[in-house]
Order: sequence, then C-alpha cells, then structure tokens
Amino acid sequence: MLKKSHWLKPKITVYFFLISLFFISSCSSTTESGSSEDATNSGNEKVIRISIGTQDQVINTAVGGATVREKKLLEKHLPTTGKYENVEYEIEWSSYTSGPPITNKMIAGQINIGLMGDFPTVINLIKFQEEGGDVESVYIGTLAHSPNGAGNAVVVPKGSEVTSLADLKGKSVSVPFGSAAHGMLLKALKDNGINPQEDVELISQSPPVGGTSLRTGQIDAHADFVPFGELFPFRGFAKKIFDGAQTGVPTLHGIVVRSDFADQYPEIVTAYMKAMLEANQMYRENPEAISGDIEEWAGIEKEVVYMFLGPSGLQTLDPTIREVHTEALKNSITTLTELGKVNRSVDPEDVTQWIDNSYLKQAMKEMDLSHDQVLETANSYVISGEDALTKESIENPKMAAQLWVKGEEKVMNFASVSNMVKMLPKLREEGKVASVMFVHDREKGWKLFAENSYYVKNGEKVSAFLLEKDAQEFADESGKKVADFKGIQQTIYAQNSEQAALAPSK
Repeated sequence: MLKKSHWLKPKITVYFFLISLFFISSCSSTTESGSSEDATNSGNEKVIRISIGTQDQVINTAVGGATVREKKLLEKHLPTTGKYENVEYEIEWSSYTSGPPITNKMIAGQINIGLMGDFPTVINLIKFQEEGGDVESVYIGTLAHSPNGAGNAVVVPKGSEVTSLADLKGKSVSVPFGSAAHGMLLKALKDNGINPQEDVELISQSPPVGGTSLRTGQIDAHADFVPFGELFPFRGFAKKIFDGAQTGVPTLHGIVVRSDFADQYPEIVTAYMKAMLEANQMYRENPEAISGDIEEWAGIEKEVVYMFLGPSGLQTLDPTIREVHTEALKNSITTLTELGKVNRSVDPEDVTQWIDNSYLKQAMKEMDLSHDQVLETANSYVISGEDALTKESIENPKMAAQLWVKGEEKVMNFASVSNMVKMLPKLREEGKVASVMFVHDREKGWKLFAENSYYVKNGEKVSAFLLEKDAQEFADESGKKVADFKGIQQTIYAQNSEQAALAPSK
C-alpha cells in the first residue's frame, strides 16, 4: 500500500531552461532562473512559485504545455480570493526532450507539475514511492492518447534497404531509453523474433540526436514517440517501417503533480486543469490556427501537429481518466518490470492508487462542463461537414481524405480519396500546391500521409492502407492490384478521361 500524503513545505531550487529545437537552429541553449521558496512573504504580499515541466517537441503535451503557457491560460484561471488574495504568482516553465529529466527535478522539488508519456509516468510514480518520503506523485489527467499505440514508430534513413523489423537484425537502433517508444521497440522486436539484447545494438539517443544520426548514417534505425515517427518522414530524410499502432497497445501522455503541492494549493492545481480544458476547446475550435501557433512555439511543422491533434488525428485529445488510460499505465508497469527497469516488483493494480481525478472534476464543475460532455466532445472530434469538391456530406471519416493548400488557413475535407485526387488538377490550374495530403487506413482509421500510403481501387472506391501487406491482402480478396500514390493518381485520371470522352456533347 502507498503511504498517505502529508503536507510538506520544501525549499525548491528551480532551474529554468528551454531546449531550443535542433531542427530549427541545429543548436540548443539553456537558461536558468534563481532559487526561491514556493511561497515567500514580501511586505503584505505572498509569492507562490508554480513550476511546470513540459516537452514542447512532444506535441501531445501541447494542450497542457505550450498552449497554456503562450496563451497565458493559467494566469487567467489562478485564484485571487480568500487565501490567494494579494498573492503574486511566479510561474516557471521548463521544456525537455523526454520525461525522465522531469521526474528527476520533481523528486528534487524543482518542478511541481510534470507532463510526460506513459512509461515515464510509471517510472515517475514508482520513483516517488521509493524516494519521495512523505511526498507522492499523483496522476491527475490525460493530455492525449491513442487506444492502439499510434504515435510511436520506428524509422530508417529514406534510402535504406531496410523495410521491416526483421531486417534490423545485426544493426544499430537508437531510442530514448525509459520512454514509451523504448517499451514499444522492445515489445515489437520480441514479437518479430528479434532478441533486443543479442540481435541488435540498442543505443540511447534523444529525438534531436536520433534525427541527426539518421541524417548522417551513424545508425541504421531510430525508434521514437510523438511526433518524430511522422516528422522525420515529412521532412524527407526518413521512412517509417513500423508503427506503434501495430502493437495494439494503448499509449498516452498525461499530467502528474507532487502531492505536497496539490495538498497545499488544490485551487492552483484546479486552475491548471481549467487552463488545460480551455486549451482543448481552443484547439478543437480552430485546429489549423493553433497548429500554426504550435509550429512557432515548438518548431514542429503545423502539418504534423494537425496530423496528430486535428480531427480524426493519430491522437485523441481527451482530458479524462478512463479505462484505456489506466490500461496504458498498467501495461507500462508490466513491461518495465519484465525488462528489469524498475527496482522492485510492482503490482499493475497499484496504478489506481496513484490516480486522483478530483481536480479535473472540480475544474469541469467550475467551467460548467460535465464528464459525459467532455468525453463526447473527444469521441466526436472526427472529420465531418461537406466534401470540398462535390459538396456531398462526409459520412465515413475512415474513408475521408484531407488536403492543406500551401498558404491557406483551412484544410480541405473530402468524402473519399478519389475526390481529393480529382481536386489536384484544379488546384494546379489555379497555381496552388498541397503542403500535405492525408488519407486514413481502411481497416484501422489511422491518419496517414497520402504519398506514403498504399491503395487498392475497387470500382469507384479507393481504400488506403498503412502497410503494403494489408493492402495486398485486400487486393487479393477483390481481384485488384496495389498501387502507390502516383499509381492511384494515374488510374483515377485515366478513368476521368474515359468518362469525359464517353460523355455526350452538349
């Protein structure tokens, strides 16, 4: 059993640094802030320091991190009455490339609230139980999740002859150790008959280092979390050979808080949850604009941000704590225990004792939101409306396609892949080009880059697939052929030409 939390007032030294993204400037910088206590008195005013550790590059944290920070949403919701009257707030934000450094600083009392993925979250919770004394870490809300593991991926250099995990035997693979991607990689290798300890050389590398290593040919493959499995292919120097969705294991990014901070300032934690809920609303109301903002704040191209967090995206923006989320955490405990990454035996069921959704519930109450309403909003965040070409209603999001014209504010939605392809010549005539095109896996609904997908045309319907083998199985059943994006374009254009030639003249 876990120890009951007791109130503590630690002296906290805060090191504030924000890692500049390597893929913008190819360099990094660090800044620091001085130290002070969580709450100090200055005349008649009390100063409360709020320290939040996020991961700007990991866009799953955007609605709890960069968006809250840059839109000043926490400041908007912080309490100012009662014991918080005449309080001066000092909000310290720090950004990291992965979760473990946030845990280290939380245990050291330098961060109060941390945002991280499922594997780092589990390590965070367990380390606090082992090293936190009377202080625990508590899981208080979810930022984004995938019920099947989408977001984690394995990529190789674009010109590599490696096309599957089986081809990695005897090769070097880097991954951020202790991350969700690390767990995904180890499971995927084992599932494909590869011994992670003997058959491959595993190297611990952060996303920036892993990307550079791929570019320069220093490694054969790199496994990573959101958004790098899509970002590196989008930038043209890598290709994806394995998607975490193939594991079928749920994954998430969530929010943890030090129990002493939450016990002392529950209204501040609730205020943070309100800020996160508002960031969710802002994103859903205008995903293209906020994706563009996140590109400026985090250096991740807006097209990739939208791919993950937009309607029918790879990740679901869902702040609640549901069974799929607890299962992700339980699975992380099991996997980390099997791999010897935790120092002692931990019952996966213990995770429920680390969860407290009272702050989220209170935030919803104060914002006049019900749990069912928030959940329904998350579940219904899919492609809808009318087709940009035919004006027909979009009924099946899994068969829908999207196109973002370079320089335009809004994404075009289509009821089918065929309609999107038919729109391309019209855009070319207008001197417009697509910065990105999205389709969805016929069977799983995963959002895919159109140019990196496989297709099968059966009559008027065009089905897209992430994996060539899935496309081939579907093609064999219908007696059709598999095509790449150029091939499906040629087929659709040829059919249109035939239909135009047969059409009666007016």
